[in-house]
Amino acid sequence: MRQGHPEEVLYECAERRGYEKGAAVGHRAPLPAASRTGPPEPPSRLPPLTCLPLTERPLWRLPQLFIGLALYGFSLSLMVRASLGVNPWSVLYDGLARRTPLSFGMISAVVGVLVLLLWVPLRQRPTFGTFANVVVLACSSDLGLRLLPQHFGLPARVGLLAGGVLLNGLAVAVYVGARFGPGPRDGLMTGAAATTGRSLRAVRTLIEVVVLAVGWGLGGSVGAGTVLYAFAVGPVTQFFVPWFACRSAAERRSPSPRRCYGARRRIHRFSVRG
Repeated sequence: MRQGHPEEVLYECAERRGYEKGAAVGHRAPLPAASRTGPPEPPSRLPPLTCLPLTERPLWRLPQLFIGLALYGFSLSLMVRASLGVNPWSVLYDGLARRTPLSFGMISAVVGVLVLLLWVPLRQRPTFGTFANVVVLACSSDLGLRLLPQHFGLPARVGLLAGGVLLNGLAVAVYVGARFGPGPRDGLMTGAAATTGRSLRAVRTLIEVVVLAVGWGLGGSVGAGTVLYAFAVGPVTQFFVPWFACRSAAERRSPSPRRCYGARRRIHRFSVRG
């Protein structure tokens, strides 16, 4: 593939991002200051994950969404059957399931609906993916718990836990990559962060600590799996997201961020030498 002169590549990147809006026909507006001064910052390895319209590649994205959510629900059932600890929200579901006649999946759906009510004061708007998250997770987790036996030896339980965490990270990458919008719990996190001005990390930590404490008080399963999940699922998800993130037609036509970054680096190197 033809690389092109770095100035040409950089102008192409700038034009695709609207830097030339308002420039006279036939004339190029100056490049952004960040492109002309100082060493450029490397681009993020994560692709865009904002919500796309339902009409954007639905025959590809809809199956990806449902498969990802089904895998996510099944991964929860693997961790529950391992009995070595689950993620904070599942601790809450497990604790409620021990004290009510409702199933694990049904409780996850009820909690999801209650969390959606908290979106109202946060001015969050649910999307198709939000409702699909509630329904598919409930059904797939209950199905997994029905298919898996309840009693395993310790080696098998360790295997179920490790497989559940890996599958969970993969499933998050698959359904988030479909870009149908956040689930109830993720929307609560982003909405609370936007309203309070706090970082996503701080808000998520606070929410999950509260959920974990309540679930533990109700008798939910907390253990080594809870700690493993906290440290492992993020890196696993980040590894798989670039493989499954869908891109819009406009994003597919845009120059690669790494190509723009390479052009900026070459221009900066030449300007320093000059």
